[in-house]
Amino acid sequence: MILRNNLKSLRLGYSNLLSTFSSEGTRFTVGDVKPLHICLQSHLVYRYITTTSSANQPEFTVNYFINSCGLSPEAAVLASKRFKLQSPEKADSVLAFLRNYGFSETQISKVVRSHPRIIHADPEKTLLPKLEYFGSLGASREDIVRTLATIPQFLGRSLEKAIIPYYNSLRSVLSDKDVVSVFKLCSRMFPIKNVVQNIMFLRELGMPSFCISLFIRTRLLILNHEKLGEVMREVREMGFNLEKSVSVLAIVALGCKNSKSTLNRSRQVFMMRWGWSEDDVLSAFMKFPKCMTVSEKKLMQVMEFLVNKMGWSSRMIAKHPLVWSYSLDKRIIPRCSVVKVLLLKGLIKENFSVSSVLCCTEKHFLNTFVYRYLNQVPELQNVYQGKVDIQDV
Repeated sequence: MILRNNLKSLRLGYSNLLSTFSSEGTRFTVGDVKPLHICLQSHLVYRYITTTSSANQPEFTVNYFINSCGLSPEAAVLASKRFKLQSPEKADSVLAFLRNYGFSETQISKVVRSHPRIIHADPEKTLLPKLEYFGSLGASREDIVRTLATIPQFLGRSLEKAIIPYYNSLRSVLSDKDVVSVFKLCSRMFPIKNVVQNIMFLRELGMPSFCISLFIRTRLLILNHEKLGEVMREVREMGFNLEKSVSVLAIVALGCKNSKSTLNRSRQVFMMRWGWSEDDVLSAFMKFPKCMTVSEKKLMQVMEFLVNKMGWSSRMIAKHPLVWSYSLDKRIIPRCSVVKVLLLKGLIKENFSVSSVLCCTEKHFLNTFVYRYLNQVPELQNVYQGKVDIQDV
């Protein structure tokens, strides 16, 4: 019946549209078909968007999701299958509440798309207490908005029965600052049993609080307890000191998904392509574990630039693996370009290490390699900023 009525309305709309054109004496030739098509299409879209008949509840819900919440037609249809809107008043109040709290239109759209039932919530009785509770943890309003836009399901959980017990459990083993870190990083509510077990386990092994805080920020907090135990045994057997922050990087390198294949790939590249020994690989990993987990593309780009363009020894670079933590375009190339100019002009000698160029602070680099030589090379700062090529100096 609904389909028949819709078709009937469509025919009437089309007839009325033609009558309007006819009454105004409008004439179209063959080449004028496109304007008629556009007008008819706009007329039909207008009918679809503005229909609010309670007789067709799904259509009303879809229209509201599109017009008021910014969802695409496809997303609106999917959302309407999960929630049917009865009237716009309560939904309007929810949207106004979210806007006033600081949610952008894009963030509101993400929230409604992921959790459409939120537009039926009571802003004062249901939403505000949850936002106030997250604020009481120490999270800023910006953190709250950003996190809830990513995981709006939090707003659908019971404050008394789910959210408060969950964070009270975290507070029993974490500082308030670390609880906030969990809130800001999590993409869902972690299995609390795993979280508490893992933190207690790390403490039993002698890991200090500041390292545990770093570990929390790695998202490995929810590793299966047995899996974490295996990783920790391997880290300790390799000789890492759990009281040092580098041990956390080792845990991440060994605990992430597909870690074994990634580490083996990097090991093969360093040894087969760049002549590193097993001792070189192990030494680099012990100093900076992340050097073994960067993408193969970045691994090769950094090595090719430092070895082939700068002329540094491959095995010398193995002693300074921190270079893989830096951006090739924003740090490595600009600094090396300055050094290359100074070398070509004979203003410095080659007896300096990779770390003295790449690992020092910005201020130290500028004072040592740029400002000191501006009188001899006025274009040096422009070289550093990428405005002048080396060959043009």
